[in-house]
Amino acid sequence: MSKVKRFLTYYKPHKGLLILDLACAFFIAVIDISYPLLTQYVLRTLLPQMSVNNALFRVFVLLILAALGAYLLRALLLFIINYWGHALGIRMEADIRRDIFSHIQELSFSFFDKVRTGKLMSRLTTDLFDITELAHHGPEDVLISGTTVIGAFVAMAFIDWRLALALFCIVPPAIYYVVKLRVKMRSASLKVKERVSEINADIESSISGARVAKAFTNEEYEQEKFDAGNARFVHAKDNFYKYMAYFNSGMEFFIALFNLVVLALGGYLIYKSRLDPILLVTFTLYIAAFVQPIKRLSAFAELYILGMAGFSRFCEIMDIEPEIRDREHAETLASVKGDIAFKDVSFAYEDGRSVLSHIDLSIFAGKTLALVGPSGGGKTTLCHLIPRFYELRSGSITIDGVDIRDVTLKSLRQNVGIVQQDVFLFASSVMENIRYGRIDATDEEVTKAAKRARIHDEIMQFPQGYETQVGERGLMLSGGQKQRVSIARLFLKNPRILILDEATSALDTMTEHDIQTSFEELSEGRTTLVIAHRLSTVKHADEIVVLDEQGIRERGTHEELLKSGGLYAELYHATMID
Repeated sequence: MSKVKRFLTYYKPHKGLLILDLACAFFIAVIDISYPLLTQYVLRTLLPQMSVNNALFRVFVLLILAALGAYLLRALLLFIINYWGHALGIRMEADIRRDIFSHIQELSFSFFDKVRTGKLMSRLTTDLFDITELAHHGPEDVLISGTTVIGAFVAMAFIDWRLALALFCIVPPAIYYVVKLRVKMRSASLKVKERVSEINADIESSISGARVAKAFTNEEYEQEKFDAGNARFVHAKDNFYKYMAYFNSGMEFFIALFNLVVLALGGYLIYKSRLDPILLVTFTLYIAAFVQPIKRLSAFAELYILGMAGFSRFCEIMDIEPEIRDREHAETLASVKGDIAFKDVSFAYEDGRSVLSHIDLSIFAGKTLALVGPSGGGKTTLCHLIPRFYELRSGSITIDGVDIRDVTLKSLRQNVGIVQQDVFLFASSVMENIRYGRIDATDEEVTKAAKRARIHDEIMQFPQGYETQVGERGLMLSGGQKQRVSIARLFLKNPRILILDEATSALDTMTEHDIQTSFEELSEGRTTLVIAHRLSTVKHADEIVVLDEQGIRERGTHEELLKSGGLYAELYHATMID
């Protein structure tokens, strides 16, 4: 489906508003076309005969009153277009934003690994504004302009075919000029949108890292980086406005040429007594009616370029297929015990970097498995394969003997809970952040989960208790408090499989001890995978697996691995020295 057809599908749910908008636009065009005819009739018929026929004066008054009524109606129609037309555009914008947001929610981790947040924000905000303007003004501009141009040209042909033919000869080069410039303007417009998205991404990154910049006194560097991006935006915008200036100045020239050609030819015909001066006046009025929609169409061309550039960027996102989807006959994963088996699992990222190769590993229900080893060995990746954040390249992962690719993503992820070192909290209340574990949870259930995570007493000391705002990414809370809020969230979710990914590595020893107690309660009865660099925190795991770039190097209990004197023993003694 072409982008234009795809764009037009968004009118379908709002066809009532579209029909209203187009009907109003059509009647406005009819009124605009009628005025020169009225002028001609008054000048040629009524005024010369009114001096000898007083009854025609009443006709003249009635026509003036009718014209006044028509223009009052035109004002009403314009109000409807400006109000309900914009309402149409807003509703279409909301539909487009809903679709792109919904689609982004479906995309896999690999997409977010590559795309910056600020660029996505541009797709959801700036681009959609241009699309809305096109959705609202596009149909009415085309209808009003098209109807007026055709109607005016037909009327001019009836008034004097010679003047109409002269005018028509100028139209093809004008159209060629418009088309040629439109292509360049579209390319320049896309560049502008790319630069805006880059600036948004840089701003988002700089604001998020403002504290780091201050800590390293790199404010000047950040300013220079922003200025460079801003300069690229200015250059792209300058280029766009250059082509727009060519476009508008060229259009104004052709419009002036219309008037000049008609005046020259009309004057010559009057000089030769081949044309009534009143007809020339009427024809000149029609030029105004003819030129106005051309100006409107030139403005529409700019609107179309900006809007379709934004819609093209919208389509770029919508055309990205989620890497991970439910299979056609995927079943719901229910009554989970928690037996997990990795069978000949291999994985590589899209850049070709191999992370896991032929991994075989079994974790029994209710047991705790610790994954240790040097950074970059694939521990986190291995855990992220369980909820299918990434898709296997080969092999299989089963839960209770069922391949995870044969169950729905929703039911799979409902049974897997993850706590990471960098806890993400939404910029809302403590209550809402804990409730995120199960959206339909009651206040009492949230409170119970907080007590189990040993954070309730601290929450009650906050200024507004559970309604206290945690700030951007939980900035108002300490590291330990954020971790316990995330633990409370998992207590509320109540998953059968738990993944603890470096969950305490950024905490001080005392806080880590407190959090560890919460983790022990959280892990009770659940299949738990623990990733840790502090090996003292995994001594009591049922099994420890040492993983590096070469795969699984060792496995066993803490005591068994220490006795073997292998890599685990080296890592353990090194951490003890640290």
